[in-house]
Amino acid sequence: MNYYDEKEKENTLKIRELISSLPFFCKDFFRSIEPRTTSKTRIAYCYDLQVFFSFLKNNNPELKKREIVLSDLDSISFIDLEEYMEYLKYYKDKNNLEISNSNVGIKRKIATLRTFYKYYYYNNLITTNPAAKVSLPKLRDKEIIRLDVNEVADFLDSVESGEKLSKREQKFHDKTKLRDLAMLTLLLGTGIRVSECVGINLSDVDIKNTAIKIKRKGAKEAIIYFSDEVLKPISEYIEYRKTIENVDEKNADALFLSLQNKRITARAVEKLVKKYAEKVTPLKHITPHKLRSTFGTNLYQETDDIYLVASVLGHNDVNTTKKHYAAIEDTKKRLSRNIVKLRDEKK
Repeated sequence: MNYYDEKEKENTLKIRELISSLPFFCKDFFRSIEPRTTSKTRIAYCYDLQVFFSFLKNNNPELKKREIVLSDLDSISFIDLEEYMEYLKYYKDKNNLEISNSNVGIKRKIATLRTFYKYYYYNNLITTNPAAKVSLPKLRDKEIIRLDVNEVADFLDSVESGEKLSKREQKFHDKTKLRDLAMLTLLLGTGIRVSECVGINLSDVDIKNTAIKIKRKGAKEAIIYFSDEVLKPISEYIEYRKTIENVDEKNADALFLSLQNKRITARAVEKLVKKYAEKVTPLKHITPHKLRSTFGTNLYQETDDIYLVASVLGHNDVNTTKKHYAAIEDTKKRLSRNIVKLRDEKK
């Protein structure tokens, strides 16, 4: 079983566990969305609905005494859902831990609820749909955080040399230098997601054609081509990777390994990026996704082709890409304001 199958199995078991903690009728909703959603999305829906049903029980003495049934959805009003939105700003979970949500978190949870209600309403299983009337909170357009050109060079220099690392970090660096440089150069040079990166196998890499096969969201396969700048560190690491012994059968084909000779995790890559980035640009919170944004920005600035950027980044909808790079688009528009001349100034 490969990495993606293992991950899908793990997520599927987690979903089953989470659904069992929700009201019984919820299983119909999750069965209906399974064909068109990823397992990761369904897990998020489970957590969002747990919060919603916890709110209902905490605010209704009658529901505290019994199980919530489908007909209870019809007794929930628009005002109840507005109160729920307010509740989401700050509440305590079942372990009495304080939870707060920004507008982004609130918007996601309300969007989940809209999808949830829509399924039962459109299938005539309930008679009301108050969730459709709830306005989603407005989000401010965030500036794209990314590495500038000089910061990219400093970042990779830091990965290669390890000069700014602590003595303890340098000990690990001696063992992981080739891996770290290959992996982070690949992220910066292709814009792939961290989940796509950690899932790459040795057999997915085609050095001759400078290409890598990855699995996109929804388990869709894609071929990504990389530059000569990426080729050198990838080639050097692969030669070293082939010499690593005592890799268990489950991880035998994994490209990037941890110090325990297991497939490296997305969380470990996030820590690596943070470790190196803090040495170069301490005022920016750089994550693997910010490396992806760095690549996308550079590609857009060089090509001026938003459709190419969308294709390379694996966005299903070009509007998603446009939203992320709207600030650059606006800058380009401003720069173009004096290009068209209405009168010949020499006359």
